[in-house]
Amino acid sequence: MGSLGSHYEEENSSSNTANPLNPEEFRRQGHMIIDFIADYYQNMEKYPVLSQVQPGYLAKLLPKSALNIPEPIETILHDIQQYIIPGITHWESPNYFAYFPTSSSIAGFLGEVLSTGFNVVGFNWISSPAATELEFVTMDWLGQMLGLPQSFIFSGVGGGVIQGTTCEAILCTLVAARDQMLAKVGRENIGKLVIYGSDQTHCALLKAAKVAGLECKNFRAIKTMRSTAFQLSAESLRTTIRLDVEAGLIPAFLCATIGTTSTTAVDPIRSLSEVTKEYGMWIHVDAGYARSACICPEYRHFIDGVENVNSFSFNAHKWFFTTLDCCCLWVKDPGALTKSLSTSPEYLKNNASDSKQVVDYKDWQITLSRRFRSMKLWLVLRSYGVENLRNFLRSHVKMAKRFQQLVESDNRFEVVVPRNFAMANAQHFNRNLLETMNASGKVFMTHTIVEGIYVIRFAVGATLTEDKHVIKAWEVVQETVDDMLATK
Repeated sequence: MGSLGSHYEEENSSSNTANPLNPEEFRRQGHMIIDFIADYYQNMEKYPVLSQVQPGYLAKLLPKSALNIPEPIETILHDIQQYIIPGITHWESPNYFAYFPTSSSIAGFLGEVLSTGFNVVGFNWISSPAATELEFVTMDWLGQMLGLPQSFIFSGVGGGVIQGTTCEAILCTLVAARDQMLAKVGRENIGKLVIYGSDQTHCALLKAAKVAGLECKNFRAIKTMRSTAFQLSAESLRTTIRLDVEAGLIPAFLCATIGTTSTTAVDPIRSLSEVTKEYGMWIHVDAGYARSACICPEYRHFIDGVENVNSFSFNAHKWFFTTLDCCCLWVKDPGALTKSLSTSPEYLKNNASDSKQVVDYKDWQITLSRRFRSMKLWLVLRSYGVENLRNFLRSHVKMAKRFQQLVESDNRFEVVVPRNFAMANAQHFNRNLLETMNASGKVFMTHTIVEGIYVIRFAVGATLTEDKHVIKAWEVVQETVDDMLATK
């Protein structure tokens, strides 16, 4: 390791450690880091998309313990290039088509830099008024862009909060729904509460149920079918609920999805909400990936009926050019969240909070401390504007359509489910194809299994991806299939 041979003299190192936030040294090193990252983006395609290292590789390269003396940033950056980058799977690569891409941008990156630079801990309004107020302003802006009704935004009667991830958003809303229902039926009946999703619902729902103290046996993953594009049907939900009620159980929570992970299926919100209303249930809509597209008028029909739900979330860090982590959650009744999640120790009491005229976001989330996440989202909205953001998203959908057309042109493949947004699904004879392609380092895709069918997912969304990368990816698919068939 290069850094093992570098030794600062004691007198030189002491000047560096005397002030770890020296403005001039920060400026010097900051320029170097920005240049390093810019070079990384510029040379991205030189790296294998999927890391090729073996488990345990890094421990063999790094010292067994931290060094006693400081090292210069030049040496550290050298070691990052030599030892860290080979162990990175390059999510920003234009040839990354796995999971759901985390599309970033200059504005998102620099917003993160500003947020980290200010380093505020905005748990309540007085801890940093701008952090709180920028968040609710930005969430109102975004809610309006998405076409959310007034009942979900601060200028109406609801409100929005930026969580870390979908897992946190679902957990917070599930806890609120749990307490709301137990207030009606008695806390002794917690073991009777039932939560519902489909067999396509994100695994975060089951994890949230465990954390919230709900019985795992009372989790219903209702079967969906390929013939109905893996949507959760209202009739299947109603039938399942009726059986639970007859068994003496209490329906409490439904998580519907806009753009499921496996197939980007879209659950019919309006008809599902009519069922939940009959039973006084909380309905949350998880649009983690796909909701970004709904800033485009042509995709807003996917959220028809959203006015009937209790809460709604999507991840700006998945397909909205904002760096991880940034999950946007809106609720109709903020009081339901704060009733379940608020704490008021003496050391946090203050006149502003007591006045009830401010938002204290600590009461909208699981943790007390929180980052200044709205800064990066605000920069994205201001730097690109609504129309440019729409066009970026449309370009990704267009590329996914292009890939689907290429798949359909080859009778060795089958498009398994309809393409809804910027993801296509294709079936081929075995999983060796996917493993061979990924091992090449030229592309990275992932799989799912639906109705027993092994499916390759192709998700477009990396900011650097262009049409040429989609065509190249298809060429990699065809070349790999040809080689495998020839060998077989």
